[in-house]
Amino acid sequence: MALTGAADPGNAEGFEEPGAQSPRAPRLPRARLGWAVLVAVAGGLALAAAFPPAGIWPLAVAGPALLVVALWHRSLRASFLIGLAFGITFFVPLLSWLVNVAWYAWIALAMTEALILGLLAVGQQVLLRLRAWPLGVAGWWVAAEALRGRWPYAFPWGRLAMSQAGAPTAGWAAVGGAPLLTFLIALAGAALAWLLIGPGRGEPARGDPARGDPARGEPAGDGGQPAGPGASRVPGLARRRVLPLLAAAATAGLAVAGAVLPVDQPAAAPHATIAAVQGDVPRARTLANQLRATKVTANHAAATEALAAQVRAGARPAPDLVIWPENSTDLDPLFNPPVYATIAQAVSAIGQPVLVGSVLQNPLRNAGQLWLPRSGPAGVYAKRQLVPFGEYIPFRSLLDKFTSLPSLQPVNFTPGHKAVVFRVGKIRLGDVICYEVGFDNLVSSEVRAGANLLAVQSNDADFELDGQTGESAQQLAMARIRAVESDRAVVYVSTTGESAIIAPDGTVMTRSGIWRRAVLEARVPLRSQLTLADRAGAWPETAITALTLAALAWAAARAFGQARRTKPPR
Repeated sequence: MALTGAADPGNAEGFEEPGAQSPRAPRLPRARLGWAVLVAVAGGLALAAAFPPAGIWPLAVAGPALLVVALWHRSLRASFLIGLAFGITFFVPLLSWLVNVAWYAWIALAMTEALILGLLAVGQQVLLRLRAWPLGVAGWWVAAEALRGRWPYAFPWGRLAMSQAGAPTAGWAAVGGAPLLTFLIALAGAALAWLLIGPGRGEPARGDPARGDPARGEPAGDGGQPAGPGASRVPGLARRRVLPLLAAAATAGLAVAGAVLPVDQPAAAPHATIAAVQGDVPRARTLANQLRATKVTANHAAATEALAAQVRAGARPAPDLVIWPENSTDLDPLFNPPVYATIAQAVSAIGQPVLVGSVLQNPLRNAGQLWLPRSGPAGVYAKRQLVPFGEYIPFRSLLDKFTSLPSLQPVNFTPGHKAVVFRVGKIRLGDVICYEVGFDNLVSSEVRAGANLLAVQSNDADFELDGQTGESAQQLAMARIRAVESDRAVVYVSTTGESAIIAPDGTVMTRSGIWRRAVLEARVPLRSQLTLADRAGAWPETAITALTLAALAWAAARAFGQARRTKPPR
């Protein structure tokens, strides 16, 4: 599909002064900047609503589309303001659950991400000069997400792909991972923008007989009637209506074709019964920290012992593996005998291995610790991607000079450095902890290491104190995309909810509510084959980003060259 005829690169403003005219074609009429900012605000709000808790997934296409409309034929300075407005109205509601930690943490993170998006929007404006700009826009979203996931402190929230849990588009995640899914969603949005911009918004395309070609002395026609040598060409207005419409329909159809991709082919595979224990956490903040930590561990132990009693009574099937959430013990069992005894008693009661979310000392680590009946701790996975300002303080020495922020985390956690697969009979369990579910390489590394089942241990208590469900719902959506991406069942278990067991096709098999004790059980397949996404690894993101950067460099060089050629002599 050739995305041509939508925009003349010479028409786009940016390197020229706002009043400059390109000699190649007249400039399209521009709306006032205020209206463009309002369109960007609408786009940011629409994109935020695509994510949980609202979860209106088709709006993920509307967000990129409205950003293109707002940026169309804007200066570079205006593009920054438009991108900033889009980013603020996207990230402020998306990350509103952070207000439970501190309002200033919420605003600071949202503004930082919005500022990055504003700066990157300048690059998208340059890409709009390309004849095939919809492809450039789609690549821009992949590149922008790749940057935000690594700099300035690795924050992958708000990726287009992660809004698609349960959508017919999700199947593409198994083909090229989250980057390919983002690319297709953004491409559909760019094609929609072309449809919105093209018909009736600008002057006829070059060679349209309604305009003639002044450079060749062709007069403009009257009422669309042929005039001069250009009369034999296809009418530009009709072309501008038909091609964008076809592009919008084709890209939307391509995206939703993810529902019919043969990516979840049930094959002969062993099954296992998995139990996820959501023990709940005291909501009051008045308890001493150590007592609260002890209570959390006791809650999970009590829920596991109750499950064991139900199994003995024949009311529930015996699980092959039990999974507790992140921070189910904040006290290192090896240094706290009562905590060790509490966990050991629960593991002995159920008589099966239990993965316990533990905070371990010497060094300080956030870990998943496998406990065996009668043997105790038998293996550890240490969280590799730590949460900035939660588990470590970026720029600690600098911040120490003018703020008390580093005191929130006096000692940085120590990250792990490798994937760990726990072997429990026929189960090969790959674990990631909370924040790590947002990182493609961490999840895929567990699958490539041999995992046939995935666990996501989480602790959402700090983000749900006022009843918000955004953070846990957004992480659950990520876990569902990871299930599709790897064709693996995923156990998402939280201290407070919402916990869930997810089938390999991304559907939720069973789930809990929030702020309640719950034990989930499901019989899940243990798949061992690798999807195309897992085989490809980071290559789709790398290839799309590299091509986008090359296109950006070419468009920028071309615009600079044109600006120099059209600059009047002094």
